[in-house]
Amino acid sequence: MDFAFDARTEELRTRLLAFMDEYVYPAEAVAEEQRAALASPWDTPAVVEELKAEARRQGLWNLFLPDAEYGAGLTNLQYAPLAEITGRSPHLAPTATNCAAPDTGNMEVLAQFGTEEQKKQWLQPLLAGEIRSAFAMTEPEVASSDATNITTRIERDGDEYVITGRKWYISGAMNPDCAIFIVMGKTDPDGADIRRQQSMVLVPRDTPGVTVRRAMQVFGYEDHSHGGHAEVVFDHARVPVANLVGEEGGGFAIAQARLGPGRIHHCMRLIGMAERAIELMCRRAVSRTAFGKALAQQGVVQNWIADARVTVEQLRLLVLKTAWLMDTVGNKGAHTEIQAIKIATPRAVVGILDRAIQLHGAGGVSQDFPLAELYASARTLMLADGPDEVHQRSLARRELKRYL
Repeated sequence: MDFAFDARTEELRTRLLAFMDEYVYPAEAVAEEQRAALASPWDTPAVVEELKAEARRQGLWNLFLPDAEYGAGLTNLQYAPLAEITGRSPHLAPTATNCAAPDTGNMEVLAQFGTEEQKKQWLQPLLAGEIRSAFAMTEPEVASSDATNITTRIERDGDEYVITGRKWYISGAMNPDCAIFIVMGKTDPDGADIRRQQSMVLVPRDTPGVTVRRAMQVFGYEDHSHGGHAEVVFDHARVPVANLVGEEGGGFAIAQARLGPGRIHHCMRLIGMAERAIELMCRRAVSRTAFGKALAQQGVVQNWIADARVTVEQLRLLVLKTAWLMDTVGNKGAHTEIQAIKIATPRAVVGILDRAIQLHGAGGVSQDFPLAELYASARTLMLADGPDEVHQRSLARRELKRYL
């Protein structure tokens, strides 16, 4: 395993770091000011569109897609350090570079499983950043960490599918530019194979019977960067049979294919969030005095900073190893490592952010620093893409199987 950056990665890193310094960080406060003046909190601030135009002009666009036909054609190992950089400003940089969830996963699904007509109608405008999208899987009435529990029905009626169900925490759905949902439901609820009961269909937002009922907060925050999280009701919404993604009964497998890259993308960005937290910790420590000396001279503060640095270096190596395995032996071959980073990264980054908040005192939980919002995002990722405990259970079973 050679984790040295190749020439293309190094060149993109240099350009992306410059883009962050010159455009993204200065835009953070501007975006908040502009959002406060908008008619709707879900409208896109003008500065975000300016960032998108500049990123596209600089060729810092669709970096996450490994297929050169649609994106930058980077491997996971090449993309990892770039995603880390965007994670330093997770509410602006991923959107600015068209690398924000849930659009990334939805574009991957369409690229891999979509028909030519579906790609033309939905993938192309997503690649161009002209529309946004949402992935509707999680439900409030069941434990959605087990996808076999999904209760939303997708029933065939002639040349149409009829979708009925209630979803929540559907990322992206509050954004007025969200034009399409990828909806997971059951087409064969009584099927013998519980992993062949589910299917996915494309449901345009303006389909009669689709109601975006309310925004769901995360620790009291509205996640504007992803277009919010919403409760969405599908009340006998009808779409053509041609809107089926892949094949009937293929929804579970498509979900697994989608979540593999999604998990590593989240972990890459989390490391960037941790790096931002360490930077803020150090700046605070050298500029703040308590009990007669700088915080940087306090032993406990030094321990926090040292532990944070050690943790980040460990996490980065594990994530890079996982990316390398995904490139060389595929997602299935990297299954254990994907689960390992999903367990380890959010948990460790939450700890780093917690210490950074503590070091900032009251300011750490305020809107004057990004730490509280970063904490909310990182803590949520201990639930998203499968709770940690689900991955621990699966990983332990695989580990124990060698001794049975």
